[in-house]
Amino acid sequence: MSGIEIRDDRPAGRLEAVAGDGEVVGRIEYFVLESPRRAIVPVHTVVESAHEGKGIAGSLARELYTLAAREGVVVAPLCPYVVKWAERHPDQAPAASPELIRAAKAWLAAHPGRF
Repeated sequence: MSGIEIRDDRPAGRLEAVAGDGEVVGRIEYFVLESPRRAIVPVHTVVESAHEGKGIAGSLARELYTLAAREGVVVAPLCPYVVKWAERHPDQAPAASPELIRAAKAWLAAHPGRF
């Protein structure tokens, strides 16, 4: 994954993998849940087809959990890729409570046009 920078575009709700030429080659789309407690909720992971198989999605997932840890918040993954990544890396990806996952799903259902 050489030459790729990961940056958080919080206002847009995207964690982006950016190539040296400025092209966004992958992203995790997320929202921030405020209740019942603050959490980052990843919904989609996308890697451009020309960049698949280079570890970009895994690097994005790892950075998402690192970002959450720095902020002292939980990740409540709804994105299937992030769920699987977290299952493979339990030491880096603490599990969210079922209550938090239910709240994240309810928020997503209440905002159908967001993703």
